[in-house]
Amino acid sequence: MKADEIPHKMLNQDAYSSWLGIEILECEIGRCKVGMTIRKDMLNSMDKAHGGISYSLADTAFGFAANTHGKYAVSIETSINHIEALNEGDYIVAESVIESVKNKLGFNIIEVKRGEELVALFKGVVYRTNKNWE
Repeated sequence: MKADEIPHKMLNQDAYSSWLGIEILECEIGRCKVGMTIRKDMLNSMDKAHGGISYSLADTAFGFAANTHGKYAVSIETSINHIEALNEGDYIVAESVIESVKNKLGFNIIEVKRGEELVALFKGVVYRTNKNWE
């Protein structure tokens, strides 16, 4: 399976990312860019986007990019820094770029942006299995 086909297959099988309204904007080996709009049902008690929303978008970009190498890849450690609050109607984009690839491990940094403004920074470590995407 070609690298850019894998994230589309993953999204078609991912009920949660589909519910979030995530769309794939760009994809190639080692890189994936996704976007979504913040909805009212994603807001917390302070009328701002729940932190899990930007985390989920970044995590989806992370997973999609990690799998573009053709092997099933799963996260083993992730973290996020929330920099700016998000509001209903905001369109956010997360881009995952493989920073370093080892035999079994990949290290990613994912920027989440609202326009050109950095709103969150996500870091992740992925483990690549021996199983191929078909």
